Amino acid sequence: MRFVDEYRSAADAGKLLAAIRHTLSRPWTLMEICGGQTHTLIKSGIDRMLPQTVTLVHGPGCPVCVTPMEMIDRALVIARRPEVVFTSFGDMLRVPGSETDLLTVKSEGGDVRMVYSPLDAVKLAEANPERQVVFFAVGFETTAPANAMAVWRARELGLENFSILCSHVLVPPAMEAILSSPVNRVQAFLAAGHVCAVMGYHEYEPIAERYRVPIVVTGFEPLDLLQGILMAVTALEEGRWGVENQYARSVTRAGLTPAQQRIAEVFEVVDRPWRGIGEIPASGLRLRPDFAAYDAERRFQVGGITARESPDCIAGEVLQGLKRPQQCPAFARTCTPEHPLGAPMVSSEGACAAYFAYGRA
Repeated sequence: MRFVDEYRSAADAGKLLAAIRHTLSRPWTLMEICGGQTHTLIKSGIDRMLPQTVTLVHGPGCPVCVTPMEMIDRALVIARRPEVVFTSFGDMLRVPGSETDLLTVKSEGGDVRMVYSPLDAVKLAEANPERQVVFFAVGFETTAPANAMAVWRARELGLENFSILCSHVLVPPAMEAILSSPVNRVQAFLAAGHVCAVMGYHEYEPIAERYRVPIVVTGFEPLDLLQGILMAVTALEEGRWGVENQYARSVTRAGLTPAQQRIAEVFEVVDRPWRGIGEIPASGLRLRPDFAAYDAERRFQVGGITARESPDCIAGEVLQGLKRPQQCPAFARTCTPEHPLGAPMVSSEGACAAYFAYGRA
């Protein structure tokens, strides 16, 4: 297949659904890691077409959703400073902090700008030497290479007015945290293809072996996900575990070595709190000491800011696959995309936003 519409064929989807039904002999619970996968599953109606014996639960792979509230509050404090140009991808602008969001700070006069690349922020710093330009570096391994490159480039240019507010998180430790939980119900994973395109899938192999679970790397089109589900339930039915690659057109076992090298050069692994979940050991990235001069937390001394989640938001349970969005008492009532209590309702990859947008209330 060469074109996107071929991955959305209703006839081929029907064949894959029939194969899934034919394969099943007992109930299974699968978790898709990425919010992009979640939106495709809900938008295309796959969740409703699958046999009732296949339960899909939604994982923590929405970077906006797992960014801690205190990190949002730190961003708000920095963005309000008159000397700062605060830059971010658009999906972070409406994520709620303790009291407000970045879009509101912009409306109140803060210089908050949406950019399409962290290198755009570097160019802004070059063009405005009298301003402090900060980029909100959020995301999984997918966005880490570009953010690492931005910091590396700023150092090459000798820029002293550029920094990043870093809240990078890593997928494998989150998977291990889910699997090791006493309340875990996940029996197989659909791993995120874009993360694996960067990092490869070799780092998932020890997890599959340790916990004896199938992990299938998938793309983001409906047929990608249906084929991935078929591969996962086939492995479960046959009692196999290990890593399989459905997304072979984009993913290799080794991944992109130059990107991995740039990440390792600029960042180091640290413990990281996840919004609604808590701290997961060795699950985040921060700048190495050689690049600490570009750390916005350090530059603006906001590392001591803490925050507490709304008690009405069950985002943490949704992100761990323990509950579905509509099981939250606030869902579509006091929590809507216009007035979100938690990030999963406002993020373009959030499970709650998907359920709200596609009629799962």
